[in-house]
Amino acid sequence: MLDRDALAQLKGLKTQIEAEKERTEAVLRGTPARYGFARTDDGREVFVPPDEMLKAFPGDRVRVCIRPGKDKRPVADIEGLVESPIGEFTGRCVSKGKAMFVEPDIPGVSRWLFLPPQSRNGAKAGDYLRCALQRHPIRDGKPQAKVLSTIGAADDPGIENNYTMAKYGLQSEWSDSDKEQLEKVLGAMTPETDSHREDFSDLAFVTIDAARTQDIDDALYAEVTNDGWLLYVAIADPTAYIDADSPLRATVAERASSAYFHGAVVPMLPENIAQQRCALAENELRPALVCRVAIAEDGSVGEYRFFEATIRSRAKLSYFAVDRYLSGQDESLICHATPLEALYQVSRALRGRREAQELVMEDRQEFRWLLDDRGHIENIEPCEKLSSQRLVEECMVATNRCAAMFLAEAGAHGPFVVHDGFRRDRLKDRAKFLELYVSDAESLDPDSLVGYRDLLRQLASSDHELPLRSMVNRLLTRARLSKKPGAHMGMSLPLYTNCTSPLRKYLDFLVHLQIKATLRGDTITICEQPELDSLSQKLQKLRLISNEAERWLTLEYLQRQAKSTPGPWAAHVSHMGNNGFSVRLDNSGLEGYVDLRKAGEKFHFDKWTATLKSKTRHFRVNTPVNVTLIGSDEETVHLPLFKLDPNSGRKLEVVAKPSEATDN
Repeated sequence: MLDRDALAQLKGLKTQIEAEKERTEAVLRGTPARYGFARTDDGREVFVPPDEMLKAFPGDRVRVCIRPGKDKRPVADIEGLVESPIGEFTGRCVSKGKAMFVEPDIPGVSRWLFLPPQSRNGAKAGDYLRCALQRHPIRDGKPQAKVLSTIGAADDPGIENNYTMAKYGLQSEWSDSDKEQLEKVLGAMTPETDSHREDFSDLAFVTIDAARTQDIDDALYAEVTNDGWLLYVAIADPTAYIDADSPLRATVAERASSAYFHGAVVPMLPENIAQQRCALAENELRPALVCRVAIAEDGSVGEYRFFEATIRSRAKLSYFAVDRYLSGQDESLICHATPLEALYQVSRALRGRREAQELVMEDRQEFRWLLDDRGHIENIEPCEKLSSQRLVEECMVATNRCAAMFLAEAGAHGPFVVHDGFRRDRLKDRAKFLELYVSDAESLDPDSLVGYRDLLRQLASSDHELPLRSMVNRLLTRARLSKKPGAHMGMSLPLYTNCTSPLRKYLDFLVHLQIKATLRGDTITICEQPELDSLSQKLQKLRLISNEAERWLTLEYLQRQAKSTPGPWAAHVSHMGNNGFSVRLDNSGLEGYVDLRKAGEKFHFDKWTATLKSKTRHFRVNTPVNVTLIGSDEETVHLPLFKLDPNSGRKLEVVAKPSEATDN
């Protein structure tokens, strides 16, 4: 037995150990290994052992006991759950023996969750599922889930799109209550008969779009004048049914935009309004917002005016048919010769002006995906932008410019699309870049429209062996939405917005509400900056969702190609990073990533030459490489990963880094 002194020493040791412990709340962060970290509210990150991580999920907020570890570094033990963000989620059903699990599609969660027999809801191994967490692992480290629904089997047509939509909660249908309310509105309103609308039904408008398009949102007409042309752009008017005060506007705002996938679309507006009542269908009288603008022979935009109007499109024309007519290959559209010839002349003048006076996005080789009956890529073929597509594009840009000028002159709260040019936090880097690579940098003002335009043009046309135009991209901002007018430096325009796709984009819908309010003399405020910031976030999320589905299809196609033609495949570097680069395959335009950390040698990124260098190889944008598919990236879902051919990059001669440059 221990004497009193020994017992006292043990009691003192226990008291000391307890005193060294700290109990607090923290959020768990997982790692690719089994261990994790607990981030406390004061910013500390404390190691969580693998066995403890089994009690919870990354992202959970838990109660932890922080104690000294064997090496005196603090260790966190999980004592309880405060809250978990995991509720409903998607994943894939897997089996092990007679047991079934769901492999959850949750960032940071790599463990399988058991599906009890009574909770499987008919799911089979390989099925893609929507599930809910049924039992948290906090008690014994054994989580369970239940199947809410089966999204589809792995070989179902379009499963890539359907699963991605389900994963992010994209709803293709409006709620029953919203549809019921919309039906009442559609039944009670006939805006095409409103007396305040101008009657433009005698003008020979035509629509030019993809052959299968049903939600046609713009129609065009032009006529020759003594000093140029008069261009009319009619835009579908869904705000005639869903105005600024309509409770349905909140639903449109939440959806933000139609979401486009290869072989599928999640529309912003229901079919009965987007494809029936509002679409500028052939020979149907429709309400529209019309922009009439004078275009001079030199392509400059002159006097313009907006009208609430009614129009009647004379024909639904396809891009392909119009392109064949304009190129003289087909005379079947001769009955529409007058507006088509005038529109073609207008678009060429507008394009010439933009190329001479403003900034136009550089063309690159485009590719067309041909899908099979299952929605998979069957073939990829190169394609060029048609002259008919350029025609429509130029008319839309001119109309958007007029909309921005109209709102600015009226003092309306936008929304405007603003591009600020150079990032304010990169001005020192900008100065260094200009010093190194622009001979007359002192004479340029990169913060002015003209100076920015001249600089970007100079970089694009430079015969320098470094890709200066792409190198400067890391110093530039992205376009943003603003209630205040501002320049769009990327287009070299003093003002810009978007108004030509209100059936598909909430931004354009908002611009329509503002224009119509101004036309009627109203002073209401349609939108404030927080709503525009929220819209930007939603649009970014939609892009990420569609990109994920696209990467999935890309990976499947490349995996099939690798079986028949394993490569290596010819490609070019398309984007540089610190640890690797993206490549674009020459014969398909598909993109993937090369991780140079796995290349067997150490690479260093030199930002002043935008070059990744090792002792034996050099890479920069447009460097030709040969690559072989090796799998996909877990963090960027379905992103194809490539391995470099050992000889890629060895023969590239790079410009020496200027002596005065540094890597800081």
